[in-house]
Amino acid sequence: MNNEVLLLKCGELVLKGLNRARFEDRLLAIVRRRLAPLGEYNVYAIQSTLYVEPLNGAPVDQALEVCRKIFGVVAICRACSCEKDMAKIQQAAVEYLKDTMAHTATFRCQAKRSDKRFPLKSPEIAREVGGALLAAYPQLKVQMDGAQTEVHIEVRDKSAYVYADRVHGAGGMPTGTNGRAMLLLSGGIDSPVAGHMMAKRGLELEAVHFFSYPYTSQEAKQKTLHLAELLAEYCGPVRVHVVPFTKVQGQIRRNCQEDLFTVLMRRFMMRIAEQVARQRGCGALITGESLGQVASQTMEAIGVTNAVCQLPVLRPAIGMDKEEIVAIARRIGTFETSILPYEDCCTVFTPRHPQTKPKLDKVLEEEAKLDVAALVEQAVAGVETILCQPGGQAL
Repeated sequence: MNNEVLLLKCGELVLKGLNRARFEDRLLAIVRRRLAPLGEYNVYAIQSTLYVEPLNGAPVDQALEVCRKIFGVVAICRACSCEKDMAKIQQAAVEYLKDTMAHTATFRCQAKRSDKRFPLKSPEIAREVGGALLAAYPQLKVQMDGAQTEVHIEVRDKSAYVYADRVHGAGGMPTGTNGRAMLLLSGGIDSPVAGHMMAKRGLELEAVHFFSYPYTSQEAKQKTLHLAELLAEYCGPVRVHVVPFTKVQGQIRRNCQEDLFTVLMRRFMMRIAEQVARQRGCGALITGESLGQVASQTMEAIGVTNAVCQLPVLRPAIGMDKEEIVAIARRIGTFETSILPYEDCCTVFTPRHPQTKPKLDKVLEEEAKLDVAALVEQAVAGVETILCQPGGQAL
């Protein structure tokens, strides 16, 4: 129908008090930008709901799919708008919902009257629409609990809206409303999940990826860039800063004690990531670490790694087990890419017996064998930055 509209429901944004307008304005800008490639839409906000009205034949299906992945939107209702007249509302419900109601045995109606000037109250609106649907579709039965279909009627300031059920959105807070952070993005399962979790809290993401050519392949690099593209479907374009890491790992291998290879490598990663983060105006680092999952993620190893950082390090997966992380990866669409058989730099020169309880004084003793500052400076100077966008990447 040409009077279809998407109603985007905002969750915790409505609790922001005097700051709510700032969050809504940010969300409006994101929705407009994300929908622009699809066509022309009128996007505006009234009473804590965002309205997306397609213009000039702009597609509704694709717009719904895009909006479903925008942080700050908790639910999406594909609705028919009509005049605020009871007969018009009944007609809209019967005609607009015909495909749904023809395959439904039980239903119930719920109404919401934001415009208090409308003569009927919410229960009366629901009763009138329910009666019209029962008359039009004789197979229907009203069932208040556990109905197959919920029909919603909203009488708002501008129009009345009719829809059935709703689609879950990404939730959280609009991208960028809580600042910017640098994600240490490997090709594995955990780090994309960590990035998604923190982006959901309103962080704009950039990413740093450590690339050890020729020990890791170009396919491994492309895999990571594709993961960034998948994250970009939720949080918008992600700049990936690819760090040449071969020299650092080679120096560690030639000069340092084998059982500390991994923790020494992690400390270099954090130093380099922090420098790139500061250059890009990021206020924190994000990692996919989960306590005790591997040798470098014991409490002692994390403490030694953290010692080189001044920026906060956010670890949203720290208390999750692998099954929980995998479940999120499947839901957000990164799992199948993450398990592609291209190894990342963390698997290069893996010690046979890694130290699980490293001591800081011993680690510092090993690092004294290296020109740490020069290695970090060279790595940062060699960074290649790639802008990854939903559906594709550009330099």
